Order: sequence, then C-alpha cells, then structure tokens
Amino acid sequence: QVQLVESGGGLVQPGGSLRLSCVASKFSADTYYAAWHRQAPGKQREVVAEIHSYDYTKYTDSVKGRFTISRDNAKYTVYLQMTNLKVEDTAVYYCHFRSRGEDYWGQGTQVTVSS
Repeated sequence: QVQLVESGGGLVQPGGSLRLSCVASKFSADTYYAAWHRQAPGKQREVVAEIHSYDYTKYTDSVKGRFTISRDNAKYTVYLQMTNLKVEDTAVYYCHFRSRGEDYWGQGTQVTVSS
C-alpha cells in the first residue's frame, strides 16, 4: 500500500524558512501529479503548490515568490521550500500524489510561524 510521509515542519519566526519533504513508499509511476495543501484552524484545506507532468508548477497567489515546489523522481520525493514565512502560513501541511486515477495523502506536518 502506498504511503506518503511528510517531514520538515516545525516552529519558525516570521521571515524564516523551512523545507518540507514528502517521500512516497511502495509507489511507482512514470508520471504523476503532486501537490502540497494546507489547512489552518477553522479554515478549509487549500492547495498551496502543484507540480504537474513535465514539471509545470502552479502556486496559490499568497505564496507566489516565497514557496517553491520541486521533486526528485528517482526517489519519489516532493519538496516544498518555504521562505519569508508569515504568521498566516501557520497550518498543517499535507502532501498529495495522484497517479492512474488514484489519490494518496500524507498524514500532515505542522508548520507554525510565530515570534
């Protein structure tokens, strides 16, 4: 069974940086879609960054210029580099893979931005 495991979350001050990682185990695909979502307390889950086939990327407006999604296909690992973090980036971040019509989700990692 495919499992996604996120890591890299934590507590950081405003203006700081974090890099999230998501490793997919028992997963194999020539092409796949991957994304990072986040959910803040009392809010709906939102897509933060996506990476499509041929590494086309897309970001929600609030993180453009600050977050970068990337992947290592040999390791089935997706990253989210987050810079200039703001208090409003505080949320649980989830990674998401999609391949052959199947969706897979990680358990989430907490990111807290606070002084």
